[in-house]
Amino acid sequence: MFGIKRADRLIGMSVLGTLLLVWLVLTGFDALTQFVRQLGNIGKNGFTLYDAIAYILLTIPRRMYQMFSNAALIGGLLGLGGLAASGELTALRAAGMSKLRIATSAAGVIAVLTVAVIVMGETAAPYGDQHAQAIQVRMRSSNLGATSSGLWARDGKRFINAKSAIATQEGERDTVKLVDVRVFEFSDDGQVKQFAHGDSAVHDGSQWVMTNVRTTTLDDTGTHAQHEDTARWDSHLNPRVLEQSVIHPEYLSMGDLRRNMRYLENNGQNPGAYAVAYWGRVLFGFNVLILVLCAMPFAFGSLRSGGLGKRLFIGIILAIGWYFLQGAMVNFGTVYGLPPLLANLLPPSLLVVGALAYFRRFG
Repeated sequence: MFGIKRADRLIGMSVLGTLLLVWLVLTGFDALTQFVRQLGNIGKNGFTLYDAIAYILLTIPRRMYQMFSNAALIGGLLGLGGLAASGELTALRAAGMSKLRIATSAAGVIAVLTVAVIVMGETAAPYGDQHAQAIQVRMRSSNLGATSSGLWARDGKRFINAKSAIATQEGERDTVKLVDVRVFEFSDDGQVKQFAHGDSAVHDGSQWVMTNVRTTTLDDTGTHAQHEDTARWDSHLNPRVLEQSVIHPEYLSMGDLRRNMRYLENNGQNPGAYAVAYWGRVLFGFNVLILVLCAMPFAFGSLRSGGLGKRLFIGIILAIGWYFLQGAMVNFGTVYGLPPLLANLLPPSLLVVGALAYFRRFG
C-alpha cells in the first residue's frame, strides 16, 4: 500500500514532530523550574535578574542534551502511537513491513538527531556550563571568580589562581583538589612581594596543604627562591564553597573528563565519577537508540486502542524506569569494582536482549 521510501518518510516525520514537541516541553519545564530557584538568589553578592536569565540561557544546551533521551523515548512512542491510532500502522503491517522494520525507520530519524545532540554536548553545552558556573561562583562568594584562565580568589592581600579544580577523595573524605596553583602576595603599595607555585593544593580538614611548592620572595636585596615538597598554606579559602564551584563531571566534555582522569590516574588515585561520566558520554548515542528501539513494541498491539494519555503515561514510566535502572546498575558496578565501561554497558545490554527476544517472537 505504501512504498518503502514513502513509508519511511511517513514514520520519520511523525516521530520527528512529536519528538521535537516533547523535547521543547521537557527542556522548557526544567529551565523554568531552575529559573524560579535562581530568583531566590537575587541580591546575594550582587546577583541580579540579568544574571539569573544569563545563567538559564547558558545552561539550555546542557539541559537539551540531558533531556534528549527522554524526549526520544516519549516522542517515538507518541509518533508511532499516533500512526497506530489512525490505522496507518496497521496498513504498513498489512503492506509487509515487519515491526522491526518500522521501529528501525523510527530510530533512523532519531539517530540523525542524536549525532547533532552529541556534537552539541561536546561543544556548546560544556562552554555554556563553564560560563554559567562562573556566575554561580560569583554569587556564592564575592571573593571568588572563574574565567578561562581558571579559578581566581582573593584572600586578604593575596590573589590565588588555580588552573582547575577536581573533585577527588582523600581517604574516606570527599574534597576538592586545586591543580596548578599560583599565589600572589602584594605589599601595601601594590607591589608583588612573594609568588608561590604549587602542583596542587588539598584541604586536609583543618588547613590547605600544597605540594611541590616553589616560592620566590622579592625584597630590597633581590629575589630569593625556595623549594618545598609540601607546605602548609595559611589561607581562609573556604573548601565548601569550592566544592560547590566544581562543575559536575557529567557536565564536562569528553576531552575534559579524559584530562581529569589522566591526572588522577597519574597521581595514583581512582578517577571514580570522572570515569563513570566519561563512559556514559561515550555510550550516549548507543543508549538513546537502544532505549528507543526497546520501547517501540509498546507502540504496537494494545496502544492501537489507547489514546494520547495512555501513550504519554507509558513513555514517562519507561523513562523513569530507565533512569533508575541505569543509575542503580552503574552504581552497583562501581561499588563492586566493575570497570566503568562494563558498568555503563550493563543496562543497555539487558534492553538489547529483551528487544531481540520480542522482535524474534513477534516481529
